[in-house]
Amino acid sequence: MERKVLAIVGPTASGKTKLSIIVAEKINGEIISADSRQIYKYMDIGTAKPSKEERERIRHHFVDELNPNEEFNAGIFGEKGREIIEDIFSSGKVPIVVGGSGLYIRALIDGFFEGPGADWELREILYNKAKKLGVDVLYEELKKVDPESAQKIHPNNLKRVIRALEIYYLTGKPISKLQKEVKPKINFTTVQIGLKWDRKKLYKRIEERVDWMINNGLIEEVKHLRELGYDKNLNSLQTVGYKEVFDYLDGLITYDQMVYLIKRNSRRYAKRQFTWFRQDKRIIWIDVDENTDFNELADRVIEIFKSARPGSDVEDSPGLEKKEV
Repeated sequence: MERKVLAIVGPTASGKTKLSIIVAEKINGEIISADSRQIYKYMDIGTAKPSKEERERIRHHFVDELNPNEEFNAGIFGEKGREIIEDIFSSGKVPIVVGGSGLYIRALIDGFFEGPGADWELREILYNKAKKLGVDVLYEELKKVDPESAQKIHPNNLKRVIRALEIYYLTGKPISKLQKEVKPKINFTTVQIGLKWDRKKLYKRIEERVDWMINNGLIEEVKHLRELGYDKNLNSLQTVGYKEVFDYLDGLITYDQMVYLIKRNSRRYAKRQFTWFRQDKRIIWIDVDENTDFNELADRVIEIFKSARPGSDVEDSPGLEKKEV
């Protein structure tokens, strides 16, 4: 059996979940969710988690497995994800990685030898923390998780302190340890397919999705999380959609401001996803719009996937035309 992994990538609201279910049914696949939030229980609406019915049809990994206060990061995902890929291969099925987190996908298919790229949402959280509590608080935090790096960084060098903390929180490992590690051996070829939308049309879909989430219980979902005792400052809940609803429930913003901020921040997140994925020249982009027939799209994705030669660059495989974003 060919050791090929299919990855379906793209920004939020681009149709990845819908496409992946159809593809998985056609090629006997199992889905690995490359999403930093769908792994958490009680966070269904705000993460656009695949429905229970969809998960009954196709097995999903890294969905609904942890409580919101449990640690999860790209480093853990990469290591465990490669183990799951081996299990899927052993069962005679096709691993299908689906998600909008370029960092998680990179951790899985490339490893973290040179360290992860920037996570702007996490950086913003850390910068705000420094602004509110002072640089020394972040530096003390760094001394606890990565004392070796802390010795090499001046306490007032906020940029380097934040970068070191960012790497730790993203990978679960201090940068000093990461730099000494050997790059993991990747024993499979990944074919990456990206869903390319016109930006204005995608933003319209994002805004419609936000309206749907709010009308279908996002506020109630956040209330339930609070009733279960989960604090809004948890890393898992510092997420677009959840943090704005918490602020609304706390009386910090109005309902209209909440809706506006969720839509604005979701658009900004999609823009960051575009920027990340553009950097990976291995991705084959397929144009998608509101009139796309996803069954036909699935057939096209499968054709590209099957045509790619294991062990070679996807763009060098016969019959493939690579589209840039």
